[in-house]
Amino acid sequence: MSWRTQAALRLTVLVDDTDLWHHKPVYSEIVHRAHAAGLSGASIFHGMEGFGGRQIIHTTRLLSMADDLPIAVVIVDTEERIQAFVPQLEEMNIEGLITLEPVQIVHFDGAPRADR
Repeated sequence: MSWRTQAALRLTVLVDDTDLWHHKPVYSEIVHRAHAAGLSGASIFHGMEGFGGRQIIHTTRLLSMADDLPIAVVIVDTEERIQAFVPQLEEMNIEGLITLEPVQIVHFDGAPRADR
């Protein structure tokens, strides 16, 4: 099987699972906006423990702190499409961390090799 790579940009938005946008989880709103914008895909990852700018550790290990856990929304697409999407995040006044990282997308071409 042969493969090729394509340059892309990864957008990661780190928020708390309790953050809301118009009474809806902010992470869900980001995914729905990414879908409406025609981006390639978006995934939500729920963290078990973390801390942010306020330096307060939130964890699933302490029942009293089982809310307000970290969420990462990850979107990968071309640089142009990601850059065009970022203003929608600004509109939402997201208080979490937003990062952009260059990545390589791997595309596999053809059928699997017969000797495997």
